[in-house]
Amino acid sequence: MSNYQSGSIGNGSSDTAGIGQRVGQIGTDAQQVLSDARGAVADLSSTLDIKGRVQRNPYATLAIAAGVGYVLGGGLFTGLTARIVRLGIKLAAVPLVKDELLGFAESAMSGFSAGSGKSSGSTGSTSV
Repeated sequence: MSNYQSGSIGNGSSDTAGIGQRVGQIGTDAQQVLSDARGAVADLSSTLDIKGRVQRNPYATLAIAAGVGYVLGGGLFTGLTARIVRLGIKLAAVPLVKDELLGFAESAMSGFSAGSGKSSGSTGSTSV
């Protein structure tokens, strides 16, 4: 322990000066990083034109922000997301199924009306 005490007493002023220089360098580096980050944010915001997008389409911008937050928050691989995707697929399939059913119904009705027209024509000729 005497080595530690004698070392700290003998080199106290030089250690303090070295620590002070390191702290000063860290402070300078931190200021440089902060100014670089501010510049990057300014460049990004001017590139994306976030304020203009919000003014033109506030609801779409809010929906996009909520979606990005949901994905970045880890909501992409949850049960809720799986249910939403299944519901979306079902809702997307409804118009396709509806069109197919209408097509079947129209062809069935045209076949039914063509068949009933033939039978009524033959009935009309026998009664005359």
